[in-house]
Amino acid sequence: MTKQYETVIGLEVHVELATKTKIFCGCSTEFGGAPNTHTCPVCTGMPGSLPVLNKQVVEYAMAVGLALNCDINTFCKFDRKNYFYPDNPQNYQISQLYLPICVNGFVSIPVSEGEKKIGIHEIHMEEDAGKLIHDDWADCSLVDYNRSGVPLIEIVSEPDMRSAKEVIAYLEKLRTTIQYLGASDCKLNEGSMRADVNLSVREVGASEYGTRTEMKNLNSFKAIARAIEGETARQIELLEDGKKVVQETRRWDDNKEYSYPMRSKEDAQDYRYFPDPDLAPVQIEEEWIQRVREAAPEFQEEKAIRYKKEYDIPDYDISILTANKKLADIFEQTTNLCHNPKKVSNWLMGETMRLLKEQEKEPEDITMSPENLADLIKLTENGQINSTVAKEIFEKIFEENIDVEKFVSDNRLGTVNDEETLRQTIEVVISENSQSVEDYRAGKKKAIGFLVGQTMKAMQGKADPGMINQILKEFLEQ
Repeated sequence: MTKQYETVIGLEVHVELATKTKIFCGCSTEFGGAPNTHTCPVCTGMPGSLPVLNKQVVEYAMAVGLALNCDINTFCKFDRKNYFYPDNPQNYQISQLYLPICVNGFVSIPVSEGEKKIGIHEIHMEEDAGKLIHDDWADCSLVDYNRSGVPLIEIVSEPDMRSAKEVIAYLEKLRTTIQYLGASDCKLNEGSMRADVNLSVREVGASEYGTRTEMKNLNSFKAIARAIEGETARQIELLEDGKKVVQETRRWDDNKEYSYPMRSKEDAQDYRYFPDPDLAPVQIEEEWIQRVREAAPEFQEEKAIRYKKEYDIPDYDISILTANKKLADIFEQTTNLCHNPKKVSNWLMGETMRLLKEQEKEPEDITMSPENLADLIKLTENGQINSTVAKEIFEKIFEENIDVEKFVSDNRLGTVNDEETLRQTIEVVISENSQSVEDYRAGKKKAIGFLVGQTMKAMQGKADPGMINQILKEFLEQ
């Protein structure tokens, strides 16, 4: 009888917080600066420099913890995690091991049976390391300390997930919640949200966990899903061959769709954790926790309920629009300007999603303003431009956020509603396409579509198709 296996997955999710300055110094956290320009003696580990805790980091960590149903430790402290690596300038990382800020939380994710709770063991604050750049040409590695000291929270789940699908649902819930809080943009492609996957397999019905591996280098949801499937298959194959799974850290190569061992997995004692002597413990008053709780925004679930009451749009549209704060903000702001929620939803769900997919962008990368999108919808609804022209203009808004009315005026894209001009053009089209005219009069009513197209072509796409249809029928049915 073939053995049946179960996958057991827990995640360690690192999230860069959206503070303007680093966790223990005043250096900028802005992404993309020239190497080693956002640095100072503190974040480069110079002797004698002393860290000072950024209050906003504590507030963001509390806000995320409360949103994920955690208990807040009113007394928490920082520890030193000691290890040597070139991108770690102090030779230790300031983190929280013994008394993290948040514990015992959970999130609910949708599964086929309804909902499933994924436990959150803890959330702790820590500083990010620098970044190594490997130069193959010069055969050397260079280090950029701009990211060193950028504030992180690490969200450590319980091993409650059993498939890649559950993992992605969990990550999407985390990302949406954190984005709504404004605590991080959670851009996986920029590293502001990173997930390490702890995975083991065991026979179905077994009470003991198998030997787990940890996979790193996962910078997209698709890569995470492929890594889980690949590592599950690798471990099952080892067990089927009578071999043992080795506890280790592995690097996932998404191009080759295979993971490679990096190092044997360290235990906590290898890091020689001890309380950081330069940072006092953090005492959090209940009043502060209450202020953070009361400042919480309207989250996705609440927003979805309100959308169903206020806007006449499909449930599917609501689920997509509310899953991303940027999309929800654009939808609401545009609707407030043009008072046409269905048309706004159509543009966001249709053309916007198409262009995002084609250009491999995230909703957070959208630069078009609600004002310009609202103007486009108004001009289309008023018949001042037709739908073909509107699609062309939308691409310009998406790319360059152009002023719609000025663009229409400068390029003479307004709909031609001069009936006499249309009639003259249609007469020429009919005279040049006698076969389509005969087909229509012989009962092939679809032939009118070709004649409409030819008229639109002659009018350079600036006519009202409805008016063309009406005049064509008048001529053809004489």
